[in-house]
Amino acid sequence: MNLGDRQSSMLLYSDPEDQYSHRVRMMLAEKGVIVDLVDVDGANPPSELADHNPYNTVPTLTDRDLVLYDANIIMEYLDERFPHPPLLPVYPVQRALSRLWIYRIEKEWSSKLDPLIAGRGSEASLQQAKNDLRANLSATAPIFSQKPFFMNEEFTLVDCCVAPILWRLKAAGIVLRDRRSRPLRNYMQRMFERDSFRKSLSEAELEMGE
Repeated sequence: MNLGDRQSSMLLYSDPEDQYSHRVRMMLAEKGVIVDLVDVDGANPPSELADHNPYNTVPTLTDRDLVLYDANIIMEYLDERFPHPPLLPVYPVQRALSRLWIYRIEKEWSSKLDPLIAGRGSEASLQQAKNDLRANLSATAPIFSQKPFFMNEEFTLVDCCVAPILWRLKAAGIVLRDRRSRPLRNYMQRMFERDSFRKSLSEAELEMGE
């Protein structure tokens, strides 16, 4: 599967339902980079993946002799490997803040979404995760009225992390209808209409949004 129109020798092992794989696919589409995409069932990964990645996890990127795993490491490498358009701020303070936002998003949003999508845990724990994620999103929603992208005037890696989470809210049974969430809903619409986002979607992810 090709995500762009630039020549590349890279191969990406990607779970078509996984938010972390999705963020890398979105970044590749934003950069217009071609990769060979290998769809991986996260519950039953192919034996060849273990040859590259001792943790047998996705996403895993191979670029000639280089092998990288962990979505954030992969994305930062790709941003340096293909510097246009840059998706991390130039200045150290802004770059650090972007990394901090990604860290917080994973702690406060991804950690709640993962068990909901996987259906992993007791009914009470899943309901608590749903309540916590809904509350975190609602509390953060007003910041989306300040700038067109997540805390930035330009599209960044943070948006690549946020958009796949928001796309999965419906599948997780979370609907944001309150007035306070309107800026977040507007941001969601802009992200979901973005060309790179549409190109990054797998068939399974398309079904999530139906």
